[in-house]
Amino acid sequence: MVRVMVVDDHPMWREGVARDLAEAGHEVVATSGEGRQAVRVAPAARPDVVVLDLQLPDISGVEVIRGLRAALPQVRVLMLSASGEQQSVLEAVKAGATGYLVKSAAPAEFLEAVRRTAAGEPVFTPGLAGLVLGEFRRLATGDGTGRSTAEDDAAPRLTDRETEVLRLVAKGLSYKQIAQRLELSHRTVQNHVQNTLGKLQLHNRVELTRYAIERGLDG
Repeated sequence: MVRVMVVDDHPMWREGVARDLAEAGHEVVATSGEGRQAVRVAPAARPDVVVLDLQLPDISGVEVIRGLRAALPQVRVLMLSASGEQQSVLEAVKAGATGYLVKSAAPAEFLEAVRRTAAGEPVFTPGLAGLVLGEFRRLATGDGTGRSTAEDDAAPRLTDRETEVLRLVAKGLSYKQIAQRLELSHRTVQNHVQNTLGKLQLHNRVELTRYAIERGLDG
């Protein structure tokens, strides 16, 4: 069961999403039609995942993400928007969204996205994952790693297996695909990712992917 908060300014859509989540066995801990209210309510509601619309009447979804991440650093945000424009997607991810799904997605696809987001996996509408990875690569600068030798020397040391998993994360593979590639269990892959997040003091797989690409581990 995942604790979910739904933020959308259209009451019928908001209630429909909340109903689908509840019927799937998740706990809807709060709903809101405004961004500022969502940021205020979130610390008390303690959601694992916030399903967030990009366009809200008071502040933008990007501003809401920043406010949520400041109040609840561990919260994971799944954007559910009518817009699939590249700039909207990139701004949401840069602000800290874990995934981005367009509202035309099927209910089963949405519920699977919530489950994967709660597990820390980046989830994107087909075609958007490559866009995000491409942007991370573009942002990597300098010697191709985006970091200096001194910074790399000061970075926490990962085990060979953690580094191997990290390389596959940077290529955009899901936990299931990584498990199959390395002949490991899904749980073992999750444990390696969580250990790596802890060592690097990162919050989710989106941040981890950017870290890996900045160090040239996606080649």
